Amino acid sequence: MSGKEWMEYCVTEEDAGMSVEQIVRQKLNVSGRMMQRLTRSKGILLNRKPPFLQRQVKAGDQVAIRVVERQPKGQPQLERSRRQVPESNASSPVGRDRAAGQVPALPLIELLYEDDHLLIANKPAGMIVHPIRQEQDGTLVHALSALFAQRGEPVSVHPVHRLDKDTSGAILLAKSSYGHQLADRLLREGGIHREYVAVVGGQLADGSGTIDAPIGRDPKHPTRRRVTTEGDAAVTHYEVMKRSPYVTMVRVWLETGRTHQIRVHFAHIEHPLTGDTLYGGARGLMRRQALHAESLTFHHPLLDQKLRCEAPLPADMQRLIRAEFA
Repeated sequence: MSGKEWMEYCVTEEDAGMSVEQIVRQKLNVSGRMMQRLTRSKGILLNRKPPFLQRQVKAGDQVAIRVVERQPKGQPQLERSRRQVPESNASSPVGRDRAAGQVPALPLIELLYEDDHLLIANKPAGMIVHPIRQEQDGTLVHALSALFAQRGEPVSVHPVHRLDKDTSGAILLAKSSYGHQLADRLLREGGIHREYVAVVGGQLADGSGTIDAPIGRDPKHPTRRRVTTEGDAAVTHYEVMKRSPYVTMVRVWLETGRTHQIRVHFAHIEHPLTGDTLYGGARGLMRRQALHAESLTFHHPLLDQKLRCEAPLPADMQRLIRAEFA
């Protein structure tokens, strides 16, 4: 039984008399949906044997759950057959195209943090997080799946939150369904603090502020959002970092995570992001919205420690900032 594929819990004196199911749900924090999946796949063991879930446990018993899914045949090997997969390690970029004439390789992906259950990647601008259509490839999930296939690791990548295609920076992903459900719960409970750096048009009058305005779909456009009383609650906080005669650099953090939230909110107060032509921003030096997910901070649900990761500003944002604020 591989230690990376299974998580074990040793029953204490206080736990004695609980059922196996109670241990799995309460001590290992397994959701109802994952409980069903583990039951079907024989992913729960008591002292290394499949148990009756209502069996009572005693002190010293070992309850284990499978935290790494068994990969279906052909996945992620399918990705390897379609693209050249690079040699890499946990801290290096992945996805280098080393053979002329082949399908272009997946973009380079920097891993800011990785353990057995979670990872934080530095997503480049222009890359979609996960496939929207079955035939779609070249996404962040594809790039990471290729990396783990090259390593020979049976990892299934699950995004915990999203970044827009043209937003760069830190994004949290899980390497197993177990890690995903723990991180997703943390996200829903507000335990993941995300900070962004943005450059917006014009001069913001105040040094800091909060934009509290509900966001919903724009019925006149297939992808655009807008502030509307029928929308979902959305709260954005910001503080000014730098000002120039034409633009303002701000640090932004969110209470909610609506689609296009930062872009919609700053357009709503008539300071759209530089380069964000969808919401009225001036193109200028940027060919995308000037928005970068700079950092992620959270209390790791398994390691019992605070984790903070920062993603360096990409080259286009650095050029813009030098030009506007030098």
